[in-house]
Amino acid sequence: MPTAPAPAVTSAPGSPTVAPPPPHRTPASAWVLLIVLATIWGTSFILMKKGLVVFSALELGATRVSVAALLLLPFALKHIGKVERSRFKWLVLSGVVGTLIPAFLFAYAETRMASGLAGVLNALTAVFTLVVGAAFFGQKLTGLRVFGIGLGLAGTVVLMLLGGSGGDATPSGESNAWYGLYIVLATLGYGFSVNIIKHHFNGIPSVAITGLLLLFIGGPALAYLLLGTQFLHKLATVPGAWTAFGYIALLATMSTAVAMVLFNKLIQSSTALFAASNTYLVPIMALGWGLLDGEQFNLWHLLGMLIILVSVAIIHRAK
Repeated sequence: MPTAPAPAVTSAPGSPTVAPPPPHRTPASAWVLLIVLATIWGTSFILMKKGLVVFSALELGATRVSVAALLLLPFALKHIGKVERSRFKWLVLSGVVGTLIPAFLFAYAETRMASGLAGVLNALTAVFTLVVGAAFFGQKLTGLRVFGIGLGLAGTVVLMLLGGSGGDATPSGESNAWYGLYIVLATLGYGFSVNIIKHHFNGIPSVAITGLLLLFIGGPALAYLLLGTQFLHKLATVPGAWTAFGYIALLATMSTAVAMVLFNKLIQSSTALFAASNTYLVPIMALGWGLLDGEQFNLWHLLGMLIILVSVAIIHRAK
């Protein structure tokens, strides 16, 4: 969003003129953080693809949530007494719709959709954050923002319907563009989660929110993983299972704990608008990894991506 011009600074007669503060300059360290963060989040989709070579979508989703919950367990135990119990229901709701269900939906989508295109569709999070905010949380919805929402959905149709799902470079060896609808649903869940946290957990450290959120959903996910799937059997018998598990563990570690810390630091050292610009870099990074892994990318994919990113830019900048 363009910054408003700085107000003129007046001074009393006879007093020295006070110069306006210099414009904010983004430090070089913020640019480094931005690139690192975009790399981490952009790499998430290829890591999911590698994990799906051995594990099913259900196993991958449950493993991802379980590892992340165990990783942040110390932070959850440290802060559990500092959050009112009346807020726990919002943590559970946010965890289910914004972490648990999307973990499975993204995994299902990538069994038939190229990882790079999954990364592009992930940008719809900005669209659905606004839609959910306007529908349930009283957020202002202007004509320009409505146009941005419509444009984002149009870009999704172009990418999925005309571009296809990226060829046969998927773990199952098949492709189906309609599996992108799983990602659309996942980003809708992200939209709910962002708004819930924004309106019910203002002022609470994000590491506490994330740790407690994962504490509530991590137990059921771990129990299902160990008792309801072939996860342990595959680890013991299937060649390459430990390598695939390593990809999933790296996904859980980098995309939750590390990325969260870096994102908070980025906001502190720059501006929220600058930090949000990672939305434009993540799809590019995801597509880059996909191309290196042999995925197809055509002109319809490019057009769909550009339309979605333009819609996100309109939503970010519209007043």
